[in-house]
Amino acid sequence: MPLDSASAEPLHPQARETLLAALDAGYADPRRLHHDGRRARLLLDNAREAVAGALDVRPDEVTFTGSGTDAVHRGLLGLLGPRLRHGTAIAHGAVEHSSVLHAAAWASRTWPQVSVASLPVDRLGRLDLAAAPELLTSPPAVIAVQSANHEVGTRQPVAEAAALTDAPLFMDACASAGREPLPQGWAAAALSAHKWGGPAGVGVLLVRRGTRWRNPFPADDRIDERGVGFENVPGALAAAAALQAVVAEREEVGVRQRSLIEWVRRRVVETVPDVEVVGDQDDRLPHLVTFSCLYVDGEALVHELDAAGYGVASGSACTASTLEPSHVLAAMGVLTHGNIRLSLARDTSQAQVEGFLTALPGVVAGIRGRLGIGEA
Repeated sequence: MPLDSASAEPLHPQARETLLAALDAGYADPRRLHHDGRRARLLLDNAREAVAGALDVRPDEVTFTGSGTDAVHRGLLGLLGPRLRHGTAIAHGAVEHSSVLHAAAWASRTWPQVSVASLPVDRLGRLDLAAAPELLTSPPAVIAVQSANHEVGTRQPVAEAAALTDAPLFMDACASAGREPLPQGWAAAALSAHKWGGPAGVGVLLVRRGTRWRNPFPADDRIDERGVGFENVPGALAAAAALQAVVAEREEVGVRQRSLIEWVRRRVVETVPDVEVVGDQDDRLPHLVTFSCLYVDGEALVHELDAAGYGVASGSACTASTLEPSHVLAAMGVLTHGNIRLSLARDTSQAQVEGFLTALPGVVAGIRGRLGIGEA
């Protein structure tokens, strides 16, 4: 039973239906002038307009990319290039997704004058603006603030951070897009379709009209100068259909998911000794929660819960294959090992959550017992 939808939400029924239809109708090169090419271009334009409408942005601010990571790299680095005369630092929150950290590190290697500043967060994982002097005394070239943390769910003060500096703000909105309206204050933003039930391999780059943005990578002679490569028309159309559906149902789904996550937060503390539930209890995404179990290895938890039928995440959510300690939890100053991230899909039921909560105490106790650690 997958309880790891923050990494990839199952394909939404609307996306599946649209994708199957678009595979035949949208195969052609949308740059061509013949009938099939014009039809593909129309479908691509429809997808762009649908995404823009769902996100309350302009269609000409929407670019489809090959992934959310690609959108992050293009969004952040595209803002940086035109700003190097105004500042030489990329300032980012310490809990940003690894794609932001990698883009910033790449920029510092590519442009020797570029430095990278990590902005502190509080114990809830929220950017601590009062403790971020770079934003106040040494304006950076670009700042990067995610809409909400992908690992603990805490929402970030995007608009407040943008108001503190003249530097453009890049926002990684992959964790929240579709589930919640976009915050204000950003100049460019990145989204990932498979996180809202669209197909994998489709990202969305948003660049506000009037924003100075320059392609940081080799250009391509395609429909949209901000993108590269042959457009995935069926994927874009399916992503748009899923986004529209998720936005239409998010109030109902969000209320149900928030209630289930609140239940998890309470029950975990009540039934598992020496556990810490992290992230903001209220100002957070509705569908996920992370908690850490003292004396327990995260890898062991994942394997044993998987054997019991429950798929969860551990380690750093953006680099889980390495099983490295979470840089997000480390920046927050909370327990970094023995952590579990539970994230609910749109159709996760109360019975499924109850099953997980029933299995968890025995799994934790069993691992601790094999280590010779008795329950308190």
